[in-house]
Amino acid sequence: MGGLFGVVSRQDCPKTLFYGTDYHSHLGTENGGMSVFGDQGFYNTIHSISQAQFKSRFVEDYKRMNGYQGIGAIDDESPQPLIVRSKFGTFAIAVTGLIINKEKLTKELMDRGASFSEMTGGGINTVEMVAKLINQGDSIVDGIVKMQDAIEGSICALIMTPEGVYAARDKYGRFPLSIGENGSDGERGFAVATEVSAFPNLGYHLVKHLGPGEITLLSLSGLKNLKAENTEKRVCAFLWTYTGDPSSVYEGITVENARERCGRAMARNDDVKADFVTGIPDSGVGHAIGYAIESGIPYRRPLVKYTPGYGRSYTPPSQDIRDLVATMKLSAIRGVIKDSRMIVCDDSIVRGTQLKNFTVKKLLDNGAREIHIRPACPPLMFPCSFASSTRSKSELASRRAIRAIEGADIENIEEYLDHRSDKYREMVEWIRRDLNVTSLKYLHIEDMIEAIGMAEDQLCLCCWRGR
Repeated sequence: MGGLFGVVSRQDCPKTLFYGTDYHSHLGTENGGMSVFGDQGFYNTIHSISQAQFKSRFVEDYKRMNGYQGIGAIDDESPQPLIVRSKFGTFAIAVTGLIINKEKLTKELMDRGASFSEMTGGGINTVEMVAKLINQGDSIVDGIVKMQDAIEGSICALIMTPEGVYAARDKYGRFPLSIGENGSDGERGFAVATEVSAFPNLGYHLVKHLGPGEITLLSLSGLKNLKAENTEKRVCAFLWTYTGDPSSVYEGITVENARERCGRAMARNDDVKADFVTGIPDSGVGHAIGYAIESGIPYRRPLVKYTPGYGRSYTPPSQDIRDLVATMKLSAIRGVIKDSRMIVCDDSIVRGTQLKNFTVKKLLDNGAREIHIRPACPPLMFPCSFASSTRSKSELASRRAIRAIEGADIENIEEYLDHRSDKYREMVEWIRRDLNVTSLKYLHIEDMIEAIGMAEDQLCLCCWRGR
């Protein structure tokens, strides 16, 4: 998914920018970057963070930077921020999201005489593509609106000019952008972030969540709304079940609270006997705590995460790196595991390979008697079209199950979407056998929606329903 952080301050801002951007490290593992603007103009720095964490790569850079406003990004898709010279003047830009129709837009822009210089993995850098689309407008704001209308997918953007930082949330609000404030009258400063969990330790308090398509300018003069929010909203439900930091808040709903409600819902619909409940660190923990509270079964930690050295195992784009992180980051506690019956809560099952080959194997190798897997969302049926996560249906555990059951890939999977159907139960049983666990029971989509606490028509549920 990636994360953005921006700051406008009356004091030198690089230290705040450095730590604020780092608070988004759970959202990406490939690229990081920071750009500042001050009396010396723009200064930009970008590094790969695939083999080292953000802080270690940028700790010396930020000490050399000077400026009173800045933007930063952590992303798996494109190196950024970029400095762009345009008809609007020079600006820095950072984005998160995905453009599905990039090839079509590239041809259209090149037919109009545009050229591209930033290449990523042999393709056009998404950030440069967004900048080119914005430059088609009559102003930066008009360009952002035109860009949002032109793309298929989802883009949140921060654009830094000498006058301030433009913050633009994606058209349907699938992914978050929120504004924080610190100081008092005459000394106020502002920050904008994907994750509001970045604010408190940096001295900011939440002012507002930007609405879908909303554009706001952050400057030393204050906040200026440049475009009102759109009426239609489709917020990614995966933010609460997996993506978000537990302390973050989206649409006024705290991630940790939503996860605990998911866990409670799973427990209410379950009757399995076990010695303890556990969650796969980190995003499975909140779900497991909710399950333990509701069921009265104690919570224990058979697996602990070695936090100093390893990030999220789902985030890296390379399967080899995902597997390495998955096996290295979790340490098994044999004294807790041996001869135990355990309920294991996780945020989801995507491919199922890490869960099977590393987590379940570790538990079995250390003497687990029973393993009952409880994912806190329904089976993922479709790849995400709006963020750089799972791109292929064939990778998904549910699709592999359907292919095995039907003997081929099929288009109409409606029966498999209904948790009351025989086909659904057959699919889940296939996944259970493949994982080599005692039982497998997913949270139903109706219970997940209720646990999140938003209206169904305001949530993006494409990963589960394909629409």
